[in-house]
Amino acid sequence: MEPHPADKKLFENLSGVGKAIGVLTSGGDAQGMNAAVRAVVRMGIYVEAKVYFVYEGYQGMVDGGDNIVEVSWESVSSILQVGGTVIGSARCKAFRTREGRLQAAYNLVKRGITNLCVIGGDGSLTGANLFREEWSGLLEELAEGGKIDEEAVKKYAYLNIVGMVGSIDNDFCGTDMTIGTDSALHRIIEVVDAIMTTAQSHQRTFVLEVMGRHCGYLALVSALACGADWVFIPEYPPEEGWEDKMCFKLSENRARKKRLNIIIVAEGAIDSHNKAITSEQVKDLVVRRLGFDTRVTILGHVQRGGTPSAFDRILASRMGVEAVLALLEATPDTPACVVSLSGNQAVRLPLMECVQMTQEVQKAMDEARFKEAVQLRGRSFENNLKTYKLLSHRKQAAELPKSNFNVAVLNVGAPAAGMNAAVRSAVRVGITEGHKMFAINDGFEGFAKGQIKTISWGDVGGWTGQGGSILGTKRTLPAKYLEKIADQMRTYNINALMVIGGFEAYESCLQLYEARSRFEEFCIPICVLPATISNNVPGTDFSIGADTALNAIVETCDRIKQSASGTKRRVFIIETMGGYCGYLANMGGLAAGADAAYIFEEKFDIRELQANVEHLTEKMKTSIQRGLVLRNENCNENYTTDFIYQLYSEEGKGVFDCRKNVLGHMQQGGAPSPFDRNFGTKISAKAIQWISKKLVETYRKGKVFANTDDTVCLLGMRRRNLVFQPVAELKGETDFVHRIAKEQWWLKLRPLMKILAKYKTSYDVSDSGQLEHVAMHRPKEAETGAI
Repeated sequence: MEPHPADKKLFENLSGVGKAIGVLTSGGDAQGMNAAVRAVVRMGIYVEAKVYFVYEGYQGMVDGGDNIVEVSWESVSSILQVGGTVIGSARCKAFRTREGRLQAAYNLVKRGITNLCVIGGDGSLTGANLFREEWSGLLEELAEGGKIDEEAVKKYAYLNIVGMVGSIDNDFCGTDMTIGTDSALHRIIEVVDAIMTTAQSHQRTFVLEVMGRHCGYLALVSALACGADWVFIPEYPPEEGWEDKMCFKLSENRARKKRLNIIIVAEGAIDSHNKAITSEQVKDLVVRRLGFDTRVTILGHVQRGGTPSAFDRILASRMGVEAVLALLEATPDTPACVVSLSGNQAVRLPLMECVQMTQEVQKAMDEARFKEAVQLRGRSFENNLKTYKLLSHRKQAAELPKSNFNVAVLNVGAPAAGMNAAVRSAVRVGITEGHKMFAINDGFEGFAKGQIKTISWGDVGGWTGQGGSILGTKRTLPAKYLEKIADQMRTYNINALMVIGGFEAYESCLQLYEARSRFEEFCIPICVLPATISNNVPGTDFSIGADTALNAIVETCDRIKQSASGTKRRVFIIETMGGYCGYLANMGGLAAGADAAYIFEEKFDIRELQANVEHLTEKMKTSIQRGLVLRNENCNENYTTDFIYQLYSEEGKGVFDCRKNVLGHMQQGGAPSPFDRNFGTKISAKAIQWISKKLVETYRKGKVFANTDDTVCLLGMRRRNLVFQPVAELKGETDFVHRIAKEQWWLKLRPLMKILAKYKTSYDVSDSGQLEHVAMHRPKEAETGAI
């Protein structure tokens, strides 16, 4: 069969034939760098380019020899779950000199490498850009010295550079998250959670010092994620007289029988006169003024260590693939770019613009223009700081506005880690806005029974790190209790409702919205916060709890892969939760390096199962003698986990043996990940502010009356923005039978997993690097927006 003309064009577009790509890691190490290296190597080989490791960063490039080695597919096997960087990183003085760069250029030209992928901090990326600018001059100098001939000067005239930022500090402007940041937060939160238990046994104050010489991101987000009492960061120095305020807050905590005080200090913390604030100084102050038993814990390099989180693996894999696409599409006129994350999109930005902005931040701080520094850090940093300010300082009753509104919060659906962080945030922001806050136990069932009580600031202390749902949650929808619920709303005079939960929460609010014509009580502002491990709620890319579940899956897969590598020739079939939504299976597969992931959204038949068995049979002939297959629980009613296990066992006889694992409810449990704590806290604060606005808008003649579509909304993350969407409008985007959205963004990452697992799959790439699945005879119109 002749290939379809459009298919031919696809591969011409993206051929790496005759190109050579060098990949290096430089500067401080960060978890997830290996996932990026793996993605660059495999995507590079996939497009038929040659790929080279440059060992020991720029030092290896200058030294040459066996520091620059061509690599194969197998070279990057089993590195996905390893922290740090397996190809090494080093500070390099030689590369800072022209002689060093001349030597590096010679070593690259000898191997025909004119495409460089640099994973490092802003220093490493600035060095790469200078190298690129000097390239043609360096080649001419080499030709004059007789080291290379004129033909080589012509053939290798241009150097293309693409950067990825690997830095646990998240100190690079232009990206919401750098590779390694999420994993570093995991380490910090693990330590804080462990300290909490010891500090609660004694009345203790802990001062925790976290990394971030120039950037307070880690300190700020970990303070948000553990509900710290005070945080010191370089971008937001405390006001004059902070010593009195802090000591007053700590003594107030003690008076309210709160045993534990946590203060987080970024290593680069300063006061408003640009003088350093150290963790020892803070400790001495607390001991001197209050006489509290105080301990200092300096986390140091622990934060850089350990295995990368699921988020970092997926981020780095997406960035690595995007970096190869950017190199293939680069022309001599394209400026060096950096692949970064904006909201939920991988985007390419001009490298030097980002570097200059990053340097501007430092300049602003040196000149005490702190407000500007915060703005330059970007939207994500600014929002975190805003939320922290909202939640950290309890206002005295006299300072609070009196709104006279009653706002109730409840959880609906299955428990999800991060629900409690969202409830805590809602209660505290609500109190700050002057509302009276009510908590409803056990979902709509509890609502109908009148399990409603007021909830105060102190009641939600310590909730951020708790998994599950403290309020209790039920899957019951309100439809059969409408009258009873309306009665309770009248009894307690509830003026607004915040519903935190999964698909049921969204459906419940739709029912309340549709019952407005019969029950005036439901004519109030209602907001849904998506919280479910399945990530199947329409109107949002992420749900609270999905990140924690993904980490639980990936951690288990890592252990299983380790077991399989030990026994050799073994294939594991793992069943994940998610209902009909394949998010957990697909993203878990991408983050754990699975060979296949079966999901409901992508139909598969016996031929595909057969092809996968053949793929695994071939794989057993290589040095990687293990297989990992994920299956979403409802992907197919006949091809069950048992069926697939039996099929693989039969077909693999004599080549590999099989094991199966059903992960079950362990995916729902556990302490929430930093992402879920932070996401829950942030969107909940935003939702309460929206509720306050709607309450004021709909208050007429002493009564709240809201009956427009835009007063029952779901707050979700859509690409780059948090948006309030009327549930009435989301109805059209929903497949109610399978409880999923009709279109799901993560399906665009499907080819990524297959490419990185060496399946033959074709893809189309639009102008901005969007990966798309392509039908053999009908190329889809590529969408805009980067993966």
